Formats: sequence, structure tokens, C-alpha cells
Amino acid sequence: MSVISFGGITISWRDILDILIVSYLFYLIIVLVKGTRAVAVIYGLAVVIVFYFLAGEFGFYTLHWLLGNFLSYIFLVIVILFQKDIRRALAVVGAKRIFSKEKIEEKILDELVLALVKMAEKRIGAIVVLEKNIPLGDIIERGVEVKAKLSKELLLSIFYPGSPLHDGAVILRKGKIEAAGCVLPLAVGIKHRSDLGTRHRAAIGLTEECDAVSIVVSEERGTISVAIGGKLTSALDEVRLRRVVQTVLER
Repeated sequence: MSVISFGGITISWRDILDILIVSYLFYLIIVLVKGTRAVAVIYGLAVVIVFYFLAGEFGFYTLHWLLGNFLSYIFLVIVILFQKDIRRALAVVGAKRIFSKEKIEEKILDELVLALVKMAEKRIGAIVVLEKNIPLGDIIERGVEVKAKLSKELLLSIFYPGSPLHDGAVILRKGKIEAAGCVLPLAVGIKHRSDLGTRHRAAIGLTEECDAVSIVVSEERGTISVAIGGKLTSALDEVRLRRVVQTVLER
């Protein structure tokens, strides 16, 4: 059944739905690759495709043939080189919540921020992970189950030097401490600074693979850092820390 007709062109509901779906897919791709190394690759690929069509249009047959062969293999190369980014993107899409947003109670946020600030003042090393849309069940299973309401005192006791769980990460799920002493995957590669310790590399490594937020307290420098999407933001004060945590959890 036609919906719009002008100039001999008829547009149906199916056409409109088709356009909306394609537009949403393009939007998802832009959101997922924004701020990642894949952006440069997409720009480069777009340039190659433009040259491919121009070469065919103007009769540069050798160049057209070379670019055609290049493009026939480039997608396989992209999958191999960016398998971690692709896996993370698919996981985010698969776990995307369309009609709900994760929120954290003000009291729970206060307890978390106060505990992190106190540990920074006392130079107690810590790493706290806030689960978002992608479940961290495999990480939680490798730790010690806690399932307790988050409190400043409990976090301080977990990360207190000498505690059997102080070297691992704490996983927070919906305002509760789900597990402690968890082992996280380490970030690898030359793009990460050599001065980063194990906790910071673990915080970055996990957020490269999922949409979780990792908060790290450095026992050497007494600073608080937040890792989101494989990127680390350092030297956060109490106000900035609160704002960052609240913002990312409500996205």
C-alpha cells in the first residue's frame, strides 16, 4: 500500500521502514567506532572506495583492477586486525537496553565515592568495576562471592593491606558488591604507557572488551583514575569522580 506518491515515485510503509532500519544501523556503527582506532580505518577505506569508482569511471583499468583486488580482501584483514573491537561492539549491541537506563542510588554513590577518596588519601590500592549492560558473570565466577550492599566500611576492609582479597577487583552490580578478589584481563600493546601498574592495565583491559567502568586507586601516587572504553582518565578529585560515575551509568 502506497503512502506517498510524487513525480511518478511511490513510497510505501515498507520503504520508510527500510530507510529507518538502515539509518539506525549507520548510527550504531558511528556510535560504536567513535573515539576508537577503527575510525581512521573507516576513513581510509572510504577514500579507497571513492578512488575505486573514479578509476572505473575514467578508464584507469589497472588501478581499478588493483583496488578491486585490494577491497576483496580488506574486510577479512579488518576482521583479523580488529577482532577485539568487533567482539566488543557486538557485545554492546547484544546487551543494549533500549527502554531502560542503569541508575545508582545517591546514597550508594556517596558510599562509593567516599571510600575511593579515603583510600586515595591513605594510598590504599584498589580497583572497583561497575557492571553496565554486558554481564560480567565470567569475571565474577573467578572471584569470591560477596553479594552484599555496598558501604564505605566494607570496601575499605576488602582493600585494606593484608586482606586476602585486596589484590583483586571488586565487581559492583546494581549498587551491590557482587564479588571481590576478581582477576581482570590485562591491556597489552604499545599504546599503553609503560609507567602504568598492573591495576591500571587491568582496568583498561576489561573496558576494552565490554562497557563496564573501572575505577582505580593508585597506592604509589594516591590518585584516582577511571577507565572507560579502553581509555584512562587520571587524577580525578571527588567532584569529578562523582560526576563521571553518575554520567556513565545513566547513558
